[in-house]
Amino acid sequence: MAVEVVTFGCRLNAFEAEVIRNEAEGAGLSDTIVINSCAVTNEAVAQARQSIRKLKRERPGARIVVTGCAAQTQSEMFAGMAEVDRVVGNDDKMRSQAWREARDAFDLGASEKIAVSDIMAVKEMAPHLIDGFAAGLPRVFVQVQNGCDHRCTFCIIPFGRGNSRSVPMGAVVEQVRALVERGHAEVVLTGVDLTSYGADLPGAPKLGMLTKQILRHVPELKRLRISSIDSIEADHDLLDAVADDARLMPHLHLSLQSGDDMILKRMKRRHSRQDAIAFCDQARRLRPDIVFGADIIAGFPTETEEMFSRSLDLVEECGLTFLHVFPYSPRPGTPAARMPQVAGPAIKERAKRLRAAGEAALRQRLQAEIGATRDVLIESGNQGRTEHYLPVAVAGRRPGDIVVLTIGGHDGERLRL
Repeated sequence: MAVEVVTFGCRLNAFEAEVIRNEAEGAGLSDTIVINSCAVTNEAVAQARQSIRKLKRERPGARIVVTGCAAQTQSEMFAGMAEVDRVVGNDDKMRSQAWREARDAFDLGASEKIAVSDIMAVKEMAPHLIDGFAAGLPRVFVQVQNGCDHRCTFCIIPFGRGNSRSVPMGAVVEQVRALVERGHAEVVLTGVDLTSYGADLPGAPKLGMLTKQILRHVPELKRLRISSIDSIEADHDLLDAVADDARLMPHLHLSLQSGDDMILKRMKRRHSRQDAIAFCDQARRLRPDIVFGADIIAGFPTETEEMFSRSLDLVEECGLTFLHVFPYSPRPGTPAARMPQVAGPAIKERAKRLRAAGEAALRQRLQAEIGATRDVLIESGNQGRTEHYLPVAVAGRRPGDIVVLTIGGHDGERLRL
């Protein structure tokens, strides 16, 4: 084994895992396991710690390096674990120098474990073309933005990722073109706060302009998908592209977090309940078949049952199909952690009800697909996804192909032919 990367958390971490593997192996590291951690909840941090202990028991001779958001925000805690050999910062992990220094430290038997720089001092972002993506892999990710300038009261991520910074448009277009030339059918744009894209670049281009540039200058690209966005920051060009270009997939994941205006204010979000509903209505007018996913937090501090009911109602009022439910988890150092907390059993029960609403919404959408003809991107030997990101059970198809299929039914989780 050379370098194995174990990733927790978001799609951005999944993309960065390939960069880490390339840089660490290029630096000459061997027999090394890198934990690419997530800090979004206490549970995510606990999972990383459990994985570290388990991996060390299973492979006692391997070196363990921890990086990612949790490593950036809680470096001392990870360094205090006997199983951990080194802690690498969240920006440092993307740089070959950090991995050369790790190799040298291991060779010299250095006792210092922590190699974490000041994430807030990072002002620029270099593009990373992933060579590790296997040719023909159906869906690949392109990181166009990192960090966040907002300070939502529940969120620790800005302190793990730093301030917002963007990859120049030309570099993104070239990266997408190179991936298409390798045979990848679908590209997903990713970032921490994707709709803040471009604010730090000359001329301050927005995500919509970037989207249009990709679609215009890479005509061979079959499918472009956008990951999670802040709907209040969606610009005119982005909505224009949603309406006018079929290659931009009719599926948006929204960072909504709550359906109650008071809770949204206490979260320090930038939208209201009505803003969320209006955005979904507008996007649906422009692209009638569009589907929405959303992040919603259950049990945010001070949330009453009445406030929670407004989040529950939002599933129907926004017409959400995919629900990503987060039971609230207080993160040390955030303002929300100092607010009056909702009891744990109530948080758990509310999250359960939200998930049930999400499952019902998904089943309703799956039912509505019966009889429809869809372009299905084959992901593996037994599954593909429609333009709307709905999973389809398939067999005997070649991964990477886009096949026109008629939907015959569903099993509550996946469409069937």
